[in-house]
Amino acid sequence: MIKRTKASMPKLIIHKIGNKFNDTRNVFSEEPVVFDEDSYNLMLPYLLKPFGNLTESFRFHHHADISLNEINSYSMRLFKEEDFFKEASKNILLHLFEQSNSAQIKTGDVIVVLFEDIEYKEVFTKALGIFKIESKTNFFQTFMDGGSLDVMVQKGISTKKIDKGCLIVNYQDDEGLAVLSVDNNNYDAQYWTKHFLNVKFADDKNNHTQSYIELCKDFSNEVLKTDYSTQEHSHFLAKTIDYLKENETVNIHDFKEEVFEDEKQKGLFEDYKKLYEGEKEVLIRNQFHVSESVLKKQKKKLKTEISLDTNIQIKLDVEAPDASSEYLELGYDEEKKMKYYKVYFNEETSA
Repeated sequence: MIKRTKASMPKLIIHKIGNKFNDTRNVFSEEPVVFDEDSYNLMLPYLLKPFGNLTESFRFHHHADISLNEINSYSMRLFKEEDFFKEASKNILLHLFEQSNSAQIKTGDVIVVLFEDIEYKEVFTKALGIFKIESKTNFFQTFMDGGSLDVMVQKGISTKKIDKGCLIVNYQDDEGLAVLSVDNNNYDAQYWTKHFLNVKFADDKNNHTQSYIELCKDFSNEVLKTDYSTQEHSHFLAKTIDYLKENETVNIHDFKEEVFEDEKQKGLFEDYKKLYEGEKEVLIRNQFHVSESVLKKQKKKLKTEISLDTNIQIKLDVEAPDASSEYLELGYDEEKKMKYYKVYFNEETSA
């Protein structure tokens, strides 16, 4: 979603966040970090890499007035007044602290960064990064002791992935500032995006496509796989991907007519969509343009294997929607009192 080839971070500050339920306090820094070259060159890609492949974005939300959204207001002012950086970082930490509404919310380090020359939708602009480091990893540190090398264990921040982070890009459309978010410690789904950032999905084809694929994936797992068979579940997912590949625009009526042969399944899908929208608090549009980048990314995540209790797996190709119905046959052996799958093929092929 972003490119960081020319990105820089002129200002970065680190605070420590506590939890009011654990009686741990916030600790504020008074000055930004002064980097040496090695630390800077390691920190910059560590913070920005998670946003490079994101296809979904958010926009700030508030039930009464968007100007009352704290992070939106701090971001807007900071993009106009860079001198507001230190004060903004402290306000952000205090706002995050107030969202620690249970003892399970973890303490940690909060990194606030002002980036420059972030490329977003072919525009170079500023961005505000907010990162929460909740987990520390053990590492060995060697040192000299009496003429010999010794070793000790220390704790530090892993450079593999961030726990929680968001990037607020100084790029506005009709819905406001673009917000990207990652959460690798998703122990409370509401804490970071809903309570702290208070964001909603952007009204664009990326999020429409993402939401529709998630709907179809959950429907196949919770309804088709449970009430019908794993074969039916995998067949539906393959036909869904095929429909999205072949159509630039999704029309839900046309989708149901093409994907479902069983009228009952059409009704089950309609009922599940209504239930899904209520539980997830999301609107699945009945017509939208397909995002090729989202489709390509989500296609790789779909699991279409049939796992059997006899330690055998049958892997179905999501790119071949008709293969399951044409070449895979489910039956029951009366003598063995066991189900079976019969697979038709001409010859074996190499992987």
